[in-house]
Amino acid sequence: MPLAPANQSQLIRSNQKDEYYQTFLRNNANEAFQTLAGSKRWLDWRKEIELLSDLVYYGLTTFSGYQTLGEEYVSIVQVDPTKRQIPSRARRSLFVLCHALLPYLLNKAVVCLENELERGQEGQSGVSRRQAAPGPWSLESWLRRWMRRAVGLLSEPQRRACLPAVFVLQQSLTLLHRLHVALFYISGSFYHLSKRMAGISYLRVMGPNSSDGTIRNSYRLLGAVSLLQLLITVCLQLNNFRQRQRARQEWKLHRNLSPQHTESSSPRAARCILCLEERRHSTSTPCGHLFCWECITEWCNTKIRQGSICVIVPQSWSNRWAQHVGPFS
Repeated sequence: MPLAPANQSQLIRSNQKDEYYQTFLRNNANEAFQTLAGSKRWLDWRKEIELLSDLVYYGLTTFSGYQTLGEEYVSIVQVDPTKRQIPSRARRSLFVLCHALLPYLLNKAVVCLENELERGQEGQSGVSRRQAAPGPWSLESWLRRWMRRAVGLLSEPQRRACLPAVFVLQQSLTLLHRLHVALFYISGSFYHLSKRMAGISYLRVMGPNSSDGTIRNSYRLLGAVSLLQLLITVCLQLNNFRQRQRARQEWKLHRNLSPQHTESSSPRAARCILCLEERRHSTSTPCGHLFCWECITEWCNTKIRQGSICVIVPQSWSNRWAQHVGPFS
């Protein structure tokens, strides 16, 4: 009996069944580890436990040359690009690594890089944010040390340029996944990027299906709609990015042309004790100290979230206070 290529509905149902059993295996592994090691260690290692569960699932099925439970459910088999034999062990190994390990490493690296860049900016502004320290032997700890060395080699302008680049990279990965799904709806070849990288496709072992053409046409229509939606999303994001860039440039121009930015001609300019720079839009607290408007409002927002109360008064009040009490420190 000749074998026919699997259609989109069969591949989607197979993936849903695999995800169901993967979730079942992950939950059991998480419960077992939490019971044995405690909740604190489980919180530190839950991502690694899920990764190990996925590697075990695909190691016992795809890597060993057997069908996964989802593939067996819809009666499809993996084949190499020749469509004449099952994939080699090298192709199956590449698929398992790209499908389970590569997303984990990429996510960890991007998060560590973003945290190090933000930590550098917070250190420059005098604001620090405490983060949970990973274990000394964890992969995240090693990645943080490596990213800290790499970020330390960058200059301050390069760091400011890299942080938006990391955000663009995260958005690009999401858009790439959506683009790949839309292409799958149209062509029906590869449902996962990892299978496209390994060159693994599917054939169904059942007889020819009379409704196969109708199924493929309906999914092609869905793929065209998905591509249109993706194009609209990209256009909206580019428009928002240009608006943010324009607003940022206008704000920089406003700060440079602000009278308070140019009025201090003395060698010892008045500085804000929060950002350690020349005060912009000076604002006074009831105690008489002067800060930048942006710095003190951000500080007050933090205190309000913590349950404290802060009151900001205009600088004209502080001038009246200085006439009776004396100059501010």
